[in-house]
Amino acid sequence: MDINQFVARSVGRWRSQRSAHHLAFRHFEAVESVIDIIGLDLKDNRVIQLCQQHDVDPSLAVSPFYMAWEGQSDWDDTAVSKGSTVLVPVPDPEDPGKGKLLREQGYAESGAAIGQYHFTEDQTFVLITPYDQTSAEEKIWFGTDNLRFRVSLIKTANGTGVVTASFASEVRSTDPS
Repeated sequence: MDINQFVARSVGRWRSQRSAHHLAFRHFEAVESVIDIIGLDLKDNRVIQLCQQHDVDPSLAVSPFYMAWEGQSDWDDTAVSKGSTVLVPVPDPEDPGKGKLLREQGYAESGAAIGQYHFTEDQTFVLITPYDQTSAEEKIWFGTDNLRFRVSLIKTANGTGVVTASFASEVRSTDPS
């Protein structure tokens, strides 16, 4: 699998059920979310601006996409977690199975971020993103065209400890076409 195939398979509306263990707080959380993933044109101003922000030539970008999410946690029944971000893959010209992923909004910390991705032999997408205070490791793989799984670890900045571990099963609720 390459990044273009991965993004194409990810486009659509997903219903996500995630369980998270917040080790620092000794707390378990269940989150139900709706995630929308929408492909963007390479000429979209948001894509060009994100590339320029990270000093990346926009002509190197492929399959940019927009992701929005809204979820409800059992940790705080009154709070709704929601957000959105633009993501721009930039494959390694020598190895299409790996590259950079530019993010307008980070996963573990707010603000823009650059992660490194690669695909494993079993077609799992692995993304490692360093931040100021933490680092995030995400793995995403497909069970079927309409079922995917995601594992996330939020680690200390030096990578020696795990702060949060989560698992999500995501079912596509609308066809991307």
